[in-house]
Amino acid sequence: MAEYDNTNDVSVAEPSKLSDLLERGWKIFEEVDGTNEPLASTSIQVRVKRGISMLEEASSMVALLDLFSRNEELEEIATADLKYLLLPALLGALTMKQTSRDKRLEIVRAARAYFMDFLKRCREYNMSDFELPHVTNENAGPDEASENGLVTPKPCTSDLVSMAKQRQAKIERYRQRKELEARLSDVRKAVDSGQADDEVSRDFYHLNVRRWVNVCLEEIESIDQEMEILTKMDGLKQGAAKQSAQPARPPMKPFILTKDAVQARVFGAGYPSLATMTVDEWYDQHRKQGAMPDQGIPRRVAGVEDTDAKEMEEEDKEKKAENDDEESLLKARNWDDWKETHRRGYGNRHNMG
Repeated sequence: MAEYDNTNDVSVAEPSKLSDLLERGWKIFEEVDGTNEPLASTSIQVRVKRGISMLEEASSMVALLDLFSRNEELEEIATADLKYLLLPALLGALTMKQTSRDKRLEIVRAARAYFMDFLKRCREYNMSDFELPHVTNENAGPDEASENGLVTPKPCTSDLVSMAKQRQAKIERYRQRKELEARLSDVRKAVDSGQADDEVSRDFYHLNVRRWVNVCLEEIESIDQEMEILTKMDGLKQGAAKQSAQPARPPMKPFILTKDAVQARVFGAGYPSLATMTVDEWYDQHRKQGAMPDQGIPRRVAGVEDTDAKEMEEEDKEKKAENDDEESLLKARNWDDWKETHRRGYGNRHNMG
């Protein structure tokens, strides 16, 4: 009994599944791209991940089936296979719909790689006339940077000629995109109705590829600007983390320069006086003098004793005057008489010329 050969079944089933994966992934992108729902919502992000998974599976199947080759021309690709050229572009566009802030740099790098893969394939088949964006140091491979015609140097921002060329290229891409979208709108009606022949279907996919060339060029330009900002932000975060990891330095003590030491001794240091004793030394000094609150009545210090002596002397004079002391009364009368005959300031002739 001959064994059953299912090779033909696999070859028939795979294109059907491949086409279904592409159509579903493409539809998810169009729904997400045109929705009014917040992009960061859970439902949208779940659909984005589902669409990416479908398109990644479709890309793996295209690689296994070896549908495209550098040695063939565009006319050699079957009309039914032309739509699979869009897989990297759709993957890059859906990848850009992810909203994880922590992985944003990783997301834009992956999306750029998808867009570049799509543009290189279109360049190989001469699908459109465009200049391939430069390959960044992060995304360039060892052989990729040495290929002629694929890598172009990044124009200097100070070069006015290059800036003018870039601006003109943007205007031309915008004009082509609007023209392609208008043509696509007309051709899509025939394709959706199911009445399109092979030539119309081929034109439909060809127009889609050319439209996505312009979209990818614009996306890569935006991604390069965002990557530059994200890279600088990561550098600032790493620098801040290193500074916080270093131990705090102890505060510096005030000091006086040697050449100003003499001036500082005469006029002061130029800032409030430095402490001459510690808190413990101050406490011991006042404790010995009995001036602490917990030692009862503090002892009188020298300054206080002098003040008390003067007060006592004044009190004695007042008491003697009240008691009609003859000596005190005589001194008071003589003093009053002297003040009557001598005006105020008498005898103070110093510095009077």
